[in-house]
Amino acid sequence: MELEREAFTTIGAGADDTSCPRLAIVGAGRVGRSLARAADRAAVHARLAGREDALEACRASEVALLCVPDSAIGSASEAIADAIPPLRLVGHTSGASGLDVLRAARARGAQAFSLHPLQTIPDGDADVRGAACAVAGTSEEAAAIATALAERLGMRPFGIPEEHRAAYHAAAVISSNFLIALKEAAAKLLEDAGVEDARDLLAPLVLQTAVNWAQRGPEALTGPIARGDEATVERHLEALREAAPELVPVYEALAERTRALAEELRAAEAAA
Repeated sequence: MELEREAFTTIGAGADDTSCPRLAIVGAGRVGRSLARAADRAAVHARLAGREDALEACRASEVALLCVPDSAIGSASEAIADAIPPLRLVGHTSGASGLDVLRAARARGAQAFSLHPLQTIPDGDADVRGAACAVAGTSEEAAAIATALAERLGMRPFGIPEEHRAAYHAAAVISSNFLIALKEAAAKLLEDAGVEDARDLLAPLVLQTAVNWAQRGPEALTGPIARGDEATVERHLEALREAAPELVPVYEALAERTRALAEELRAAEAAA
């Protein structure tokens, strides 16, 4: 309902403001602690609970947000079902899981929602302010609550269709987790070549590349493939076959994708 949406978005509401829905954050891991900190900054009345006191926290709340691993969402939903009511809305923070995993809470009459910060959260002190946030709900009210909560915590909510959640999360993993894996592979290559402080040397390149991509999109592409220098690409592969053969398939797959992108750019320039 609109009044409930406004309860999360009212600026300056105090932590004891009874008009603000009480929130139980279930799961004291990295995501749960980071969102609890965000709630504290935003003056949202929130209680961070672990497994032992989850039911108690939910019985004193109207909204519960399950910040647990994907495999535990279903069981966590069952564990807090006895708190419905007064608990009316139950959500999770998974990027890949749909709302069907909250079936136990929904069977007891709760509405379901999801709220997934599109941000890397390496520890419980991560700052989610300014991050995009994928939201969904089983009703207009649930979606509105998820949107309002994300906004109140300082994030930028956007909707994601249920049928595309896995593809959305794959994009997030490619953008974040795979980037770390690639950079670690590059750093190890430098270290094995006798170069010290590889991460410090590569970091400016990584950061500037990210800035260039954010500002220019595919036009930020540079390097041997972008300029058609296949001889250099082959030298890279020869070096990898000797120094790190496990990276050859990775390099070849990324090189093929880079060629396709370079061809698209050339076609666009020719058509302009």
